[in-house]
Amino acid sequence: MNCLTKNIDRLHTTEMGSERIKKNLQIDVEDVVKWCGERILDQNAYIERKGKNWYATVGDYRITVNAHSYTIITAHKIKG
Repeated sequence: MNCLTKNIDRLHTTEMGSERIKKNLQIDVEDVVKWCGERILDQNAYIERKGKNWYATVGDYRITVNAHSYTIITAHKIKG
């Protein structure tokens, strides 16, 4: 377990961040934070910290989270 998963309850995003994530991932969900949190906690997620951010990669998605504030900054589909 790493600091990101230990602090999953602190995960949040802004309204603009939520809209950006929905657009980037082409998902239509009510709670983007919950959706991202579930992916981060997935047993197959690869989580690494680079500088000020955590990067969680699971399936075709990469989620970027600020390591200090636990703000979900963005998320992208990984091009195969």
